[in-house]
Amino acid sequence: MSTLLEYKCPCCGGEVKFDSGTQKMVCPYCDAEFDVEALKQSQEEAQGNAAKPEQREWNDGTEAQWSTEELNGMNVYVCKSCGGEIIAEEVTGATACPYCDSPVVLKSSFEGDLRPDWVIPFKLDKKAAKEGMMNHLKGKRLLPKVFKQENHIDEIKGIYVPFWLFSSNTDSHFIFHATKVRHWSDSSYEYTETSHFKVYRDGNIKFSNIPVDGSEKMPDDLMESIEPFDYNDFKNFNTGYLSGYLADKYDVTKEQSVGRANERITQSAEDAFRRTVLGYTTVTSEMKNVSFFDNSCNYALMPVWILNTTWKDQKFMFAMNGQTGKFVGDLPMDKGLFWKYFLGVFAGVGAVASGIAALINLL
Repeated sequence: MSTLLEYKCPCCGGEVKFDSGTQKMVCPYCDAEFDVEALKQSQEEAQGNAAKPEQREWNDGTEAQWSTEELNGMNVYVCKSCGGEIIAEEVTGATACPYCDSPVVLKSSFEGDLRPDWVIPFKLDKKAAKEGMMNHLKGKRLLPKVFKQENHIDEIKGIYVPFWLFSSNTDSHFIFHATKVRHWSDSSYEYTETSHFKVYRDGNIKFSNIPVDGSEKMPDDLMESIEPFDYNDFKNFNTGYLSGYLADKYDVTKEQSVGRANERITQSAEDAFRRTVLGYTTVTSEMKNVSFFDNSCNYALMPVWILNTTWKDQKFMFAMNGQTGKFVGDLPMDKGLFWKYFLGVFAGVGAVASGIAALINLL
């Protein structure tokens, strides 16, 4: 049975939320502030003396009839503040009542093996996410001019995304193919000499907390684009940090995520050894062999603002790191402006490839 955990103000009984600005639990009604850990202990002691809140399963009453498809993967809970029904997916760990907007945490989503080791609290609020969106649009010369006016933000939500953090020692062996190119000329000819080399690199590198998001619904490339997170802000997990935000428990296991972690570690090791191969004209990887040992994995929740917008019936998803403010997301391109810049800037220039590369920087 899952239980709902709602944080109430000891002073006035209002719903208390975690405030990213003060890094404390704040009551929006009486402006009282509380330490996260202290309020959590007080709340749990009070709830331990009260009756357990009710959870309603989808097939448990006659008030509403649901099809088998609707029942799959869903639960219904009863809000303790207003009695309204809260419909939640099985992966949902924190949400809000759709009727009274009271923040609630589904406690069982973070118990036992589901309990995260760490959490990075939100440092930036919804206003910062909106500003991040506007800054993201600045300087994009190929963005359709009407996009700013006609693009509508459908939804902004702060969500704690589950991440697996992999650590490993590696024993690496690389062979790089390198070349040195020399040019010279005399009165009759121009000469080019290309010399080829095999460059060997071996060594050990320790990697700590390589992140892989554990949410099926979050695009991996979007989550990797808002990295890095500053791990100095890790806090021991406390459900109080989730109050007022959304949160999901993982639905991609660490066993399913280890392959992606190994790919990232292997690529990072290759990049590190590649940077030691100096003095050559070109360097390409020819062979790599990376062994992993002393492996470990931790589970953490990271703060992410998700913005969904619509323009000309096309959906766009943007993400902002809720700790650092790094903002990412694809934008539409005005093809007419593209060709206008291309023909205007590069007319008569044979270097078409370099022209296209330069235009990409305008996006």
